[in-house]
Amino acid sequence: MLSLTNIQQEIFNNKQRFLDELFELLRIPSVSADPKHQGDLLKAAELIALKLKESGAENISLYPTAGNPIVYGDKITDRSKPTVLVYGHYDVQPADPLDLWHSPPFEPVIKDEKIYARGSCDDKGQMFMHIKAFELMNRLGELPCNIKFMIEGEEEIGSSNLETFVKSNTALLAADVVLISDTSMIANDIPSINTGLRGLSYMEVEVTGPNRDLHSGVYGGAVTNPINTLCTMIASLTDHDGRITIPGFYDHVQEVSLAERAEMAKAPFDLKKYEADLDIADVSGEKGFSVNERTSIRPTLDVNGIWGGYTGEGAKTVLPSKAFAKISMRLVPGQISASISSLFKMHFESIAPAGVTVKVKEHHGGEACITPTDSKAYLAAAKAMAETFGKPALPQRSGGSIPVVALFQRELNINSILLGFGLDSDAIHSPNEHYGLFNFYKGIETIPLFYKYYAETPN
Repeated sequence: MLSLTNIQQEIFNNKQRFLDELFELLRIPSVSADPKHQGDLLKAAELIALKLKESGAENISLYPTAGNPIVYGDKITDRSKPTVLVYGHYDVQPADPLDLWHSPPFEPVIKDEKIYARGSCDDKGQMFMHIKAFELMNRLGELPCNIKFMIEGEEEIGSSNLETFVKSNTALLAADVVLISDTSMIANDIPSINTGLRGLSYMEVEVTGPNRDLHSGVYGGAVTNPINTLCTMIASLTDHDGRITIPGFYDHVQEVSLAERAEMAKAPFDLKKYEADLDIADVSGEKGFSVNERTSIRPTLDVNGIWGGYTGEGAKTVLPSKAFAKISMRLVPGQISASISSLFKMHFESIAPAGVTVKVKEHHGGEACITPTDSKAYLAAAKAMAETFGKPALPQRSGGSIPVVALFQRELNINSILLGFGLDSDAIHSPNEHYGLFNFYKGIETIPLFYKYYAETPN
């Protein structure tokens, strides 16, 4: 019988094995941004396929793409039951800078009841919860829903080949809802369910001045410095009120009502604790909005990397030929990533002074989305979390981007439930990424109850 007590007993009986298997996956440096890890990505995909098979899945296959393979497996027990498509990804962000890690990023360790490793939270640890929850349900002899798994290896680089796969396999992927754990909760004692995601437009710019690096003493003051110019151009992209100055940027932003903002404000938030956790003296952002609003319902523009000239040890007095930057814009409902990328390109080229030339390259993008809180799937997720956490889950919009959610809505005509168990403090994409043991096991405990209540909830 699928009850909380039976689920907890199964987790207790297999606790160390579940952790050991996760560590095996975490040791694989499946960095999709670096071509030298192509073999590691395949190794990770093959291991996931094996774990799906061991957990009771059928029809397991590694579907090739123009990039990294997509792992698929399913268990269809009764066509009259609802079908859930589980999405996750096995690729991870680069671990750089390595010297800031307390322990090697691909040698997982437990410290202070947390798993430290690249991918521990984003998304190997959270994705693996679903495989172990599936195994647990099979062990208990109760699978309330048909389940399909689709685990990809390019999420961290924009999922550029996923759309082609989804469009070509709509029958294979047909389901009633998508279940995703790649987001966070407010806190371990404040469960929450994500109801919205921001979109993304990711750009790279190149500013070129003279045809070679120059002696800064001989040429400085007479020739335009690309790094100085790039910094000035970037600084002009936002004003003193934190608003983005690109013409047309806000034209289609869907403003959130005062009533909804008031509901958002009910979520507990400690500004001093937030600042202390980041070791900062103050916060910043768009005037007139709270921290939580700035990171969820408002669009942003941030420089993710900037380089050029001499950056080695000691001094080398050069006036550089080129300067580069990577810039991301988080988007909100109403904004279309392709349109925003085009607006950025036109504006950035227009503000370049005569002494330089500019190239703008679009890397990838995705659309913002909102999921309904009155759906059958949301109500099942809320009921499952309330049972395992002992208190109701709060709806919460997320500042991150999962472009596939909009893809699933558009191509498969199904919504997603963002049942994440990470925390914002888990340092995803940063050195010392970690995932709490509490969160890992709580996810395995909660997911089976989602299936139970989803199958029981009337349409």
